[in-house]
Amino acid sequence: MDTAAVWVGPEQRRRGGTWLAGPLLAGVSVVLGFRAGDSDGITPVPQLLAFLPWLLAPTGLGLALALLARWRTGMVWGVAVLGGLAWYIEPYGKIGAPTGTPLAELRVMTANVQFGWATDALIGAVEREKPAVVFVAECEYTCSRALQDALGGSGGAFPYRQAVEGAESAGSVILSRFPLKAADGIPGTTMGMPGAVADVDGHDVRLQLAHPMPPLPGQVDVWRRELGALRDYAAASEEPTILAGDFNASQDHAAFRRVLDTGLRDSSRLAGAARTPSWPARTAPTFGAQIDHVLVSGDFSAHKAAFLTLTGSDHHALVVDLTLHQRG
Repeated sequence: MDTAAVWVGPEQRRRGGTWLAGPLLAGVSVVLGFRAGDSDGITPVPQLLAFLPWLLAPTGLGLALALLARWRTGMVWGVAVLGGLAWYIEPYGKIGAPTGTPLAELRVMTANVQFGWATDALIGAVEREKPAVVFVAECEYTCSRALQDALGGSGGAFPYRQAVEGAESAGSVILSRFPLKAADGIPGTTMGMPGAVADVDGHDVRLQLAHPMPPLPGQVDVWRRELGALRDYAAASEEPTILAGDFNASQDHAAFRRVLDTGLRDSSRLAGAARTPSWPARTAPTFGAQIDHVLVSGDFSAHKAAFLTLTGSDHHALVVDLTLHQRG
């Protein structure tokens, strides 16, 4: 049987390039539009916003296809989208350093141990890094007991703790070398968010663990409402404050930016590690999103931030060195 070669002419190639470039640029433009409009939108926009910097890849491909197709509208469109992404990839939030006299130094760690599966790895990391305060999300009953046995008690490195006991992802614990006073956590949330007031060398510091629901399809409203509760907590705080944990949100989410707009600073940015991905651990830091944060009031400066692998968890732990300063 005779076969004949199929000839694809320049016009067909240009048309094909246009058809491919258009959907790529349109999809990224929708997400970018919500970012520019200061809104998280509806599924799948919140999920895609978490990976905003990585949208440079489909945008670059769309622009390349537009160039090959000699599609002038697509070229202008692609350049405009690249410019918009570059603008919003810049770190968000305040970075001013306190000018008051240094009062105390402390190392803070936050870790999501994924249903307690990374408890042993966390204990090892705590023993190596020697933080003064540890915020632990998804620490269920077995995890809570293991931390108490290994690190707590009157003779342990962390004699003080505040916890919301719960199964699977509902449990959370704050461990401290400093004396703690009980404080109201964030009420009415799906997962536990304990709070406390630490006596840091004679100075009260409010501690609050953050772990809102992730923006899963069908649960975006819950995620938005729980981040709103964290925003209300931050806005009402008048003392030196550390708000840390798995926020299930990045700086590209409007609901998280509302928290930063209260005046809290992201310590990883202060320490020069802005946008370092903390999740998912399998691909971070090469690919991912920074959704684990240590937010601090303007009373603190941050000098060093490190993201640590915890075997068994889908998150990297975050360790930050802070200095508390005198106000004024």
